[in-house]
Amino acid sequence: MGEERGFLKLGRQAGAYRQVCERVKDFKDVHNMRPERQSQEQASRCMDCSTPFCHKACPIGNYIPEWNDYIFRGNWKQALMLLEYTNNLPEVTGRVCPALCEYACVLGLNDEPVTIRENELAAVEEGFKNGLIKPRHIKHRTGKKVAIIGSGPAGLSCAAQLNKAGHNVTVFERDEKPGGILRYGIPDFKLEKHILDRRIEIWKKEGVIFKTGINAGVDYPADKLLSDFDAICLAGGCRVPRDLKIEGRHLKGIHFAMEYLTQSNRRVSGEKIPGEELIDAKGKKVVVIGGGDSGADCVGTAHRQEASCVVQIEVMPRPAECRTAAYPWPSYPLILKVSSSHEEGGERHWQVLTKRFDGQGGRVRKLSCVKVEFSPSDGKTCPVMREVPHSEFEIEADLVILAVGFLYPERTGLLEGLGVKLDARGNVSCADNYATSVKKVFSAGDMRRGQSLVVWAISEGRRCAHFMDSYLSGQSNLPVI
Repeated sequence: MGEERGFLKLGRQAGAYRQVCERVKDFKDVHNMRPERQSQEQASRCMDCSTPFCHKACPIGNYIPEWNDYIFRGNWKQALMLLEYTNNLPEVTGRVCPALCEYACVLGLNDEPVTIRENELAAVEEGFKNGLIKPRHIKHRTGKKVAIIGSGPAGLSCAAQLNKAGHNVTVFERDEKPGGILRYGIPDFKLEKHILDRRIEIWKKEGVIFKTGINAGVDYPADKLLSDFDAICLAGGCRVPRDLKIEGRHLKGIHFAMEYLTQSNRRVSGEKIPGEELIDAKGKKVVVIGGGDSGADCVGTAHRQEASCVVQIEVMPRPAECRTAAYPWPSYPLILKVSSSHEEGGERHWQVLTKRFDGQGGRVRKLSCVKVEFSPSDGKTCPVMREVPHSEFEIEADLVILAVGFLYPERTGLLEGLGVKLDARGNVSCADNYATSVKKVFSAGDMRRGQSLVVWAISEGRRCAHFMDSYLSGQSNLPVI
């Protein structure tokens, strides 16, 4: 390393958010980009460990110590080259990844870890600013035609890799624009869509064809896909939401998180939503059920839509604020996450079970809830949840958002048309080489592994591309990770 004692001289200094009073008035990025010099200083804290556990934690195997060293030295071109070798969307992971690598950072044993995610973002943004990221000329074409179904992070990464290998790649997306959950599921205050558009434009110039507004398996029948393409990748995501089937669920004003976030993103992009379909938090008492990232995104969206109050409830216990013995280093710990949305206001409550929705005039007006507690785990069985006697209470609500996760991929249309085998959880069943039960059909991302992170979807897409390339060409020079 160029700065052998950087981690002793400097403390961790993460980037700053915009002021709350300013950022809740718009959907622009909540972050302020760090100055170039500060990124170089923070990169100097990387210790060049003999065994860098950040590699182990990163699903895409980023060369973290190596590009941190290049960043420290101001060699942005080399840092970017290493970064793009393992990651097709570093400008996305640099913004929305939970940074599994940072929790495995060796420096984190007795100090604050390196700001790996922000250093990654600095490298890719320097690359765009200095014209280092531009379309590559694909010198050799194999003549093989590949269909990618779904343009989320798994589908995009798979498409980019297979196009790099010389295959003719067509990406099918049923929405009006490509991007999948990156475009429609993540709010602009975390990922502005021009960030996504500039990368997609590069891939278009490199030869990837995007066909939007086409529901593969319905508008483009499964048998035609099989006859028109030499290989197919199913990357449609895990889109069937988990419901809360309790009394009063039929009342108006209760919506799934992805329904709410998707509509908000469409509105931010300028689309007009008919009044009878509009989901707007303005002036309403909002309750978000579910304590995960999607729930936090709904909280931030409700703030920007000027909700009168926002309450987020979670049935599980409040996580510890620091790593506990149950999650030793370098494992990813279950700890309390406070997102930018939580800093903007509202209330959070844990160990709350919703028993019933109550309404008036056909619309939801309150939630009937009860406090719960969990029996201690003995390490062999799961903790048992029980209701706390005489702990019933109510929460007023005009708008309820269900952010309790997803079950499995949608089965009607493409999956039924292809006849692919599903696993016990309802996801597409695949062999170790990502091949499904149907010849020349592969699958990657949430559709294969279930609901997961963007960085895992990128990893899935890249791995799937390696095996698809091997199937099409007999061997592959694409990395397997």
